[in-house]
Amino acid sequence: MAPLLTAGEALPLLIEAAQEAGEIGLRFARDGAQIFDKPDNSPVTEADLAIDAHLAARLRGVSSAIGWLSEEAADSTERLSKRQVWVLDPIDGTRGFIAGNGEWVISAALVEDGRPLAGVLFRPTNGDLYSAGRGLGAFKNGVLIEASAGTLSQTRLIAGPKPMFDLVREDLPPEVERAARLSSLALRIAYVAEGRLDAAFASGSSHDWDIAAADVILSEAGGRLSEVRGEEVTYNRAEPVHAPLVMAGLARQEALVALFRGVKF
Repeated sequence: MAPLLTAGEALPLLIEAAQEAGEIGLRFARDGAQIFDKPDNSPVTEADLAIDAHLAARLRGVSSAIGWLSEEAADSTERLSKRQVWVLDPIDGTRGFIAGNGEWVISAALVEDGRPLAGVLFRPTNGDLYSAGRGLGAFKNGVLIEASAGTLSQTRLIAGPKPMFDLVREDLPPEVERAARLSSLALRIAYVAEGRLDAAFASGSSHDWDIAAADVILSEAGGRLSEVRGEEVTYNRAEPVHAPLVMAGLARQEALVALFRGVKF
């Protein structure tokens, strides 16, 4: 029987593959990448496709017991029968990549039984590497990170869509500010995990590949990402898309979810 991986076995594979993919992305960022429109009118570039091919070459052959889900690859129902699935976004923040603002990451995770087991975010433009494995802690460039542990009354900086922010603004402390938008949702979550943001929201359009790696990083950093009603996010479903999301340190996240109760989306 083909082997499954532990978090400790998966992490070095994910880190090496993501860092190699970063070199590919930087080369296209320097030399230029052709841009295409996907059926949903979102952009994809030569860099996205080249990184996807590289990640597939590095990870798909590790074990036949592990399924595959990538934003830039054709999906298959075969993954639904697998306990473990590689979940990848070759470039999370493609619009940022195109704009040249540096706000893009390679997002790579291993999901087990519907929840992320290990995850890596690599930001090639500055070399930042976020990594976490279940029960192993969360790290940025090898240094342990922790989400801000303050209460709702101590919240000062939140990132996310203005409509969501406005829905609960009157219940937040008057000092709260809405942070500037980031091109990468995964990076937004990583900022919460390292305490750079107190909390963040996401609209109801994120997919497994956008958030799986960042989810385990935030969880291991002492935070939580959930759907806006408080439900745990489940990965590797037939439709890998999610409701609006709320993310923060544990106490603050619970309080923010409570603010959204009764709000219609």
